[in-house]
Amino acid sequence: MTRRQQGTLIQWDAAKGYGFIAPEGGGPKLFVHAKAFGLRPRRPFVGERLSYEAGQDAQGKPRAQAVRSLEPRPPAEPPPAVQRQARRQEALRGSSLWLIPGFALLVLVVHLGFGLPHWLWGGYLAMSLATFIVYAGDKRAARLQQWRVSEATLHALALACGWPGALLAQQLLRHKSAKTPFRRLFWLSVMLNVLGFVLIFTPLGSKLLHAYVL
Repeated sequence: MTRRQQGTLIQWDAAKGYGFIAPEGGGPKLFVHAKAFGLRPRRPFVGERLSYEAGQDAQGKPRAQAVRSLEPRPPAEPPPAVQRQARRQEALRGSSLWLIPGFALLVLVVHLGFGLPHWLWGGYLAMSLATFIVYAGDKRAARLQQWRVSEATLHALALACGWPGALLAQQLLRHKSAKTPFRRLFWLSVMLNVLGFVLIFTPLGSKLLHAYVL
């Protein structure tokens, strides 16, 4: 049986499909062709540790044969359909950030048309900042395996005018952005907060109150 040897790929020409291996025990570099690698999920790369059998080509020149990688196997890629779905979900999450300037525009229009309390802008800004900080602290705690902030607290902060900061934290910090049950409750808190704003600070609320009470 041919004794296998080990070495490192020090040169590789992807266009021509060949390169050279530096034997682990020293000695001249050894030619290796792409065919010697057989079927494999990734291309050879410079610096890759390999095992091989020393052989010769038709002209008697030394070359590596039956080459195998000694590097850890890369994780298997998900199916294309799963990758497309993940890209769509990522695009949807990114597009949700437009809700923040959209809501700010709504608040501005209501302020110009009907007037708003001076504390309202400051309230949303303060709660959003506080919520962002809490999200950042919870992400750090998760990484260090320390005490975590409860999801009920995060939802309460979002409902109490802190949802813009929560949305920013989910996108920028990549925290609580993939868990479906949490996301559903989060968006419910956003809808309840926006609905509450509309009912309290626009004529719609007084009209509904008048219609149902009177």
